[in-house]
Amino acid sequence: MTPKRPTGAGAVPIAVESPAPHKPDPDQLYAALDLGTNSCRMLIAQPKGSQFHVVDSFSKSVQLGAGLEASGRLSKSSMWRTVQALRICRKKLQKHDVKRMRLVATEACRRAENSRDFIRMVRRETGLSLEVIAAEEEARLAVISCAPLVSTKTEQLLVVDIGGGSTELVWIDLSKVPRKERPLAIMRMRRGFAPMESPFPNAKVVDWISVPLGVATLRDQFNDVEDDAGRFALMSCGFEEQLANFSPYSAAQKREGFQIIGTSGTVTTVAASHLGLKRYDRNKVDGLRMTSDQIDAVIRDYLSLGPIGRRQDPRIGKDRQALIMSGAAILQALLRLWPTDRLSVADRGLREGLLYAQMSADGVLEDGPY
Repeated sequence: MTPKRPTGAGAVPIAVESPAPHKPDPDQLYAALDLGTNSCRMLIAQPKGSQFHVVDSFSKSVQLGAGLEASGRLSKSSMWRTVQALRICRKKLQKHDVKRMRLVATEACRRAENSRDFIRMVRRETGLSLEVIAAEEEARLAVISCAPLVSTKTEQLLVVDIGGGSTELVWIDLSKVPRKERPLAIMRMRRGFAPMESPFPNAKVVDWISVPLGVATLRDQFNDVEDDAGRFALMSCGFEEQLANFSPYSAAQKREGFQIIGTSGTVTTVAASHLGLKRYDRNKVDGLRMTSDQIDAVIRDYLSLGPIGRRQDPRIGKDRQALIMSGAAILQALLRLWPTDRLSVADRGLREGLLYAQMSADGVLEDGPY
């Protein structure tokens, strides 16, 4: 049964990681699962005022796309590894009796020749129905999840979502939107990138692109290069070559009023390294603004450590160490193309966008102070 719509629904949600104080009503719960090329991640949450409480979560590196770059297919071992993770997700969904959910798969399943066989396998082995979403929807959901981090001073916005198998870039013009309305204008993009008729001022998508290179696929493409620094330089240049068809690629941009928001494990790991965190703390990372000099310093530190040093660095973590340099190469290419004094770090993305879209459609978020 769809919850009643409260008066003044439609606010910007902010994920709250603390658990709900009481056992939540299953009728108020929503789930969002993001199965990417490298990771399987899920959130279960309940709306609370203009925000939402995270009730339960799951995250595991499954490497679904391992070997995909060379073979064009998902391997049997990768598929079974992913099924095991999805069985855990199913148990969590059953434990909380979640009825409203959206479970999506992205680039690896978009590209793999045997993705339909894998989706049927998941259904047979876990009872879960995965939906393979288009790159545009993936980009749009990542954008709206970042709305709370958009500055009211921002006139040109670049949102970058660095995934395992692809990287989505969305360029948005907010110059015609009144300052205080800019974060909400981003949130109203949940229905699509095309301008819609609305009494409210609209954000304008100048261009967007899905580059078929993420941290896993870019690493695999240059895996035969032995020299660490040389491989990093080739990865960064290789990624930049993919941006030639992105319309803002060659356009000069003013620093004033320009904001880049990065959402990915790469960006949050770089932020954690900058802060010297040996134990990850989302509250310290999400929303952090890093200067380009600070990011460059972290990347130089990664290069000086070398592969062995990175594997032993507690700031990077075991799951991320094999992928951090390909992600850093993407990040460096972006900062080289669009020089900016700051990058906003977002520990949020597709899952939060999926949750917001569901809650917004049901009208269960109240208006509140942004």
